[in-house]
Amino acid sequence: MSAQAPVLELKDIVKTFPGVIALDHVSLDILPGEVHALMGENGAGKSTLMKVLGGIYQPDEGDILVAGEKTILRTPLEAKGKGIVFIHQELSLAEELSVAENIYMGELPRKSLGRVDWSKLFSDVDEILGRLNCNFNAQTIVGDLSIANQQMVEIARALTVEATTVIFDEPTASLTDAEKVVLFDIIEDLKSRGVGIVYISHRMEEIFKISDRISVLRDGEYRGTLKASDTNQDELTQLMIGRSLEHTRPDLSQSNGDVALEVKGLSCGKLFQDVSFKVHAGEVVGFYGLVGAGRTEVAETIFGMRNKSSGEIFLNGEKVEINSPADAIAHGISLVPEDRKGQGLVLGMNCRDNMTLPQIDDLTVSGLTAPQSEQEIFKKYRDQLEIKTPNWKQTVGNLSGGNQQKIVIGKWLSMHPNLLIVDEPTRGIDVGSKSEIHNLIRELAGQGYAIIVISSEMPEILSVSDKIVAMFHGEIVHTFTSSNVTEDKLVQAISGIYEPENAA
Repeated sequence: MSAQAPVLELKDIVKTFPGVIALDHVSLDILPGEVHALMGENGAGKSTLMKVLGGIYQPDEGDILVAGEKTILRTPLEAKGKGIVFIHQELSLAEELSVAENIYMGELPRKSLGRVDWSKLFSDVDEILGRLNCNFNAQTIVGDLSIANQQMVEIARALTVEATTVIFDEPTASLTDAEKVVLFDIIEDLKSRGVGIVYISHRMEEIFKISDRISVLRDGEYRGTLKASDTNQDELTQLMIGRSLEHTRPDLSQSNGDVALEVKGLSCGKLFQDVSFKVHAGEVVGFYGLVGAGRTEVAETIFGMRNKSSGEIFLNGEKVEINSPADAIAHGISLVPEDRKGQGLVLGMNCRDNMTLPQIDDLTVSGLTAPQSEQEIFKKYRDQLEIKTPNWKQTVGNLSGGNQQKIVIGKWLSMHPNLLIVDEPTRGIDVGSKSEIHNLIRELAGQGYAIIVISSEMPEILSVSDKIVAMFHGEIVHTFTSSNVTEDKLVQAISGIYEPENAA
């Protein structure tokens, strides 16, 4: 592989923003037919480097070489014209348009007199969707698709051009296991055709499964490139964060308090049926299952985002009726949503205002907010959660993913909830920040909070949970304790084949 000429090279790339050196003389090369993984903590410079490659940012110093020739990429269209395709982590789709119009946006096939050739457009896109095993067609409106299927539309864009380099930024964050298999098959097909793949992910198991080489950034600097076959998770982690992570699990044998939440026979149409469980004060109950198992829908029903069709909810022993998020908040329930950027934050707003948003009415007197009270709240949870930001005025959209997640958690902790629900707490977050979030969840449980954690990652659910509720097709299959759960049992349970009587 080393004898091959790179399809793409970056040499001594420097990119600065006001007060920040985002990239400090970074060099990287991508070989034809390889998967080159790029790893680093949130804020390490990965996204900035990829935006330089994608023509979104222009470097202050350094050179970009495509097939050995120096190139200036002023726009994403110029990058695409050079065969560089960027599959973004954050979806960049027009939800009101069809799948076909999104995939060929700006490049719709034309007939005479400039008319769109709709027949060719839909036919070409249906062929691409067939290669991806998608269960929707070219004429489907993107806004009607699930997040996972919208991600597949983003991926389909890469198959419309003769790409020399395809950049995948956290491509599996919203995909089911079956869709991941299809994606990896597509990547193998691209490799076989000599396409260079840049693969950004925080999921170590994916990195070692599909990558040939792995490069690491830390604090905007290049830290080295390793062959995937010659390294391991511990070495990569130390290279990424400059230290080794403690893998010890906190002692979960503490005695729990009273029952904070009890759910009896809760159902929500066809989404989930007859769900019953309890959460004690000082306890973390994990919900685990495949995408579509009903985990998030249970949380959204408890929080009043969905109307239950039957069942009862009890808080601290008293039956409550929750018909809206406002009702849930009034009863002391807080929800950290799965989509922190779309549902948890106002990205253009500063850190302080994001954190105090749910209680703005309580902080308003005669139509004016009390900035001193807002700043006291922000300072308390910034210090408690160790949020890294220069000051409260920093725009939340400029923070790393881990610090954004801490802002969302701080926002809901400031409401002093009786029950804290955290959905996918570390999605899109680097390994170092994951460890911090996991420790935070356990610390909050130690302070007496009743916590529900929903996660698609088995190591995470095993790490933080006192009990684990396994769901399959909208039903609870089994509830495990931390002392009797195993990975095999969990896999069987979420696949619908677990038989408790045979567990021994």
